[in-house]
Amino acid sequence: MKLHGYWRSSAAYRVRIALNIKGLEAEHCPVHLVNNGGEQHSAGYQLLNPAQLVPTLEDGDLSLNQSLAIIQYLEDCYPQVALYPADPALKEAVMAFALDIACDIHPLNNLRVLQYLTGPLALSEAQKIQWIKHWLAVGFTALEKRLAATAGRYCFGETVTVADLCLVPQVYNALRFQLDMTEYPLISAIYQRCNALEAFQKAAPEQQADAV
Repeated sequence: MKLHGYWRSSAAYRVRIALNIKGLEAEHCPVHLVNNGGEQHSAGYQLLNPAQLVPTLEDGDLSLNQSLAIIQYLEDCYPQVALYPADPALKEAVMAFALDIACDIHPLNNLRVLQYLTGPLALSEAQKIQWIKHWLAVGFTALEKRLAATAGRYCFGETVTVADLCLVPQVYNALRFQLDMTEYPLISAIYQRCNALEAFQKAAPEQQADAV
């Protein structure tokens, strides 16, 4: 397997955690999202992923984009360490939480969105940061309320799930942009517990070979 990603990409971060939890090896192929105008826009990478985003997983003849689809593929092919609960209702609750992050929070702070804000829309750096913090706060406020009903050591009880794989990279981003996390004690506690696990530590952005 090959995983094309960027060290600080939240979506690639999710997949790295999943690979580590499942004990799977993948060749990491760096795609620098800034250098040379963004290597994701290169002709070669567009052949692999026309969306010009990371990550992309190659496994034999398969080329698969979208982090949650990649994680589901790993789950289906390597179910020995499950990332979803067996109970159907709980499984879909975990998926809904993951999608709250992957679909509603993360895209608004994605690099290409931020570049558009400060490029064609000519927002200042301060306005960009205000945008980031606003949407993070909106999303985290909702997640904190959900966790009040579901959290144990992790987002859903005592076992790591896809919800945690999505939450940790998003909190990492929030801390990068200095979001005040005092309003989110459950999120913060789960973030700390997950980062005590080797699978999360190895997946951390700063631990990647392409980190700068």
